[in-house]
Amino acid sequence: MAIAQLTDLLTLRNDVFKAYLFWSAILVLKMLAMSWLTAAQRISTNTFANPEDCLRRKDKVKYDEPRVERVRRAHLNDMENILPFFIIGFLYVLTDPSKFLAINLFRIVAFGRLIHTLVYAIVSVPQPARALAFAVSHLSTAYMAYHVLLYAS
Repeated sequence: MAIAQLTDLLTLRNDVFKAYLFWSAILVLKMLAMSWLTAAQRISTNTFANPEDCLRRKDKVKYDEPRVERVRRAHLNDMENILPFFIIGFLYVLTDPSKFLAINLFRIVAFGRLIHTLVYAIVSVPQPARALAFAVSHLSTAYMAYHVLLYAS
């Protein structure tokens, strides 16, 4: 790929790149919010991971509070899925994909991750809600990886 082509793809005049930046920023904010959600759960349940975090003398260090651990697992799931999206989504932009498909894949990944957090960490909803939210974003990311592989081969 020539430098001129590359700079055309990585510009705000490219709607695919703009969409990637937008949805990536949404996902970063979502991941940052998970830290605050974990802290809120810790405070509301008086569950602290370190002695110096305890608010009162009677508070204890505890590692197995179900509500805290649910939010932490959702956050871990984000790291396992959103971080690969950042990498493969960027590489996908470099393949000059269909604007319609690329923008909608980015949206699907973001909405899938937002819904996954909603039904897992905020309002516990029975399966298959969480599995479906996970699957749509996971499969969208996998499709982008497959497309990058085909493009690069």
